[in-house]
Amino acid sequence: MIGWLRHQKHALVEAVRRLAAQPLSTLLAALAMGVAISLPSGLYLVIGNFERLAGTLPAQPEISVFLADDVSAAQKDAVAARLRGPDIAQARFVPKDAALVALSATQELGDVTAGLTENPLPDAWLVRPRDTTRAELARVAADLKNLPGVAETHVDSAWAERLQTALELGRTGVWVLAGLFAVALAAISGNVIRAQVLARRDEIQVSRLIGATDRYVRRPFLYVGALQGGLGGAATLGILAFSGEILRPGVERLAALYGSSFHLVGPRAAEVTAVLAVTALFGWLGAWLAVTRALHRVEAGYSGLIKS
Repeated sequence: MIGWLRHQKHALVEAVRRLAAQPLSTLLAALAMGVAISLPSGLYLVIGNFERLAGTLPAQPEISVFLADDVSAAQKDAVAARLRGPDIAQARFVPKDAALVALSATQELGDVTAGLTENPLPDAWLVRPRDTTRAELARVAADLKNLPGVAETHVDSAWAERLQTALELGRTGVWVLAGLFAVALAAISGNVIRAQVLARRDEIQVSRLIGATDRYVRRPFLYVGALQGGLGGAATLGILAFSGEILRPGVERLAALYGSSFHLVGPRAAEVTAVLAVTALFGWLGAWLAVTRALHRVEAGYSGLIKS
């Protein structure tokens, strides 16, 4: 065990030395990886912030229950009693006078309502069922519509469904992009490692002559790939932080115009850890594929050297 740990430490130190020996190429490779991964990571943060913003809106589906003009007091009481049932989470009564005042406050309709001689709006209830599935919303709406004194019911769930569908589509798109750019990250790391293997072709052949195994030869290159991937992840986080600082003032000004205190939120600690871990993993994977293929070529050259 101690010997294995000693070999791992030696390979890690050697990987750090190789990266430090070529600072410019190391930096450029990290930036290339960071730019590649920042797109899906940025979209993930955008969707997360949009979900947080949508969570402040009344996104729960509601049922609007409009009472008839000739509804009696007894019928109103019966409707109110039904809305206290166990399948109703919340019910709010909206008198027609309050509805007209709210409508008149709307800038586009203020002139229209000012010319009305009587209130055309009905009394209404805004109802939120406990179960907001489509089937349950339809059942509750049909049940309420059959009550005496109820003229019409309307399920206000279409926009909430569209919002959730759009967010789900966005999340799916993020995962698709993340997969594609993860392949690009592995390819970038693989090209870097392949160049290093070919540059040390003679050194590897000599190591083979004195009994070095593929695992021993491969180990420093794998650490180089993992470290290069981790640096790419750090570059991704830096790009996201820089972009967030640029966008933050404009987003906060726009939110203030709508009377909101919304502000952008960056990645959490778990997300930062995930980015670094995933980029290091795919850097390691790209290095493993590249160095395994390159070693086969070196092996062919080594075999030719033995025969000669």
